Amino acid sequence: MKRSFLQNLETVFSAKLRWRYFAVTVPVLLVLIVGLLVVRNNRITASEAASKAAVSSSIQLKKNMAKKKAAASAAAAKKKQAAKPVNWRKPSQSKAYPSVSKHPHLELDVSIKKQHVYVKDGKKILYTMYASTGMDGTTPKGTFHIQSERGDYFYNPSEKMGAHYYTSFLDHGKYLFHTVPTDVNGKYITSEANKLGKEAASHGCVRLTIPDAKWINANIPVGTKVKID
Repeated sequence: MKRSFLQNLETVFSAKLRWRYFAVTVPVLLVLIVGLLVVRNNRITASEAASKAAVSSSIQLKKNMAKKKAAASAAAAKKKQAAKPVNWRKPSQSKAYPSVSKHPHLELDVSIKKQHVYVKDGKKILYTMYASTGMDGTTPKGTFHIQSERGDYFYNPSEKMGAHYYTSFLDHGKYLFHTVPTDVNGKYITSEANKLGKEAASHGCVRLTIPDAKWINANIPVGTKVKID
């Protein structure tokens, strides 16, 4: 049967409508699909970022805990060391004392805060000694020089204490480097000696271990600079 003109026209229009439908629908579907893929990708990226952040936070937390633990251990060790008396019968350090002849600019720096005497050449610390300076700020601060007065032993009746290996740095025999104190019989006073390196305990002089005081007495020349702060 032959199709009428109207039927042919209807077929043409139907085809055009279908084409328009697909022309509109397909791009919309593609946009939707792309949008869904973008959303999915963003969710994955956000999830990965959150996971990385969690891992990073965990690592940082572990590092912080390790640092705190190390700091606590160091503090405990320092506290234990502080509680342990200094062996005032031995040199402050296990290494040899510096050679004075090799260090023409050698000086003695006394730290009241740290209760230490630093044997220095310029800014370089050659040797560190435990010390006890004067109670209530009685050790004078400033720059002084080693004087000629020195000896093996003295006893001060007013203080009821003496000491070995004294070396003057101010007022010609009043302010001295010397050993931990002795009693009237020349015996070392243990209770005072145990304060060495931990607290100010003298009447103004600078107390040292026996070997440290002996080394200064025997080796440090007159005129050597003494700085006290």
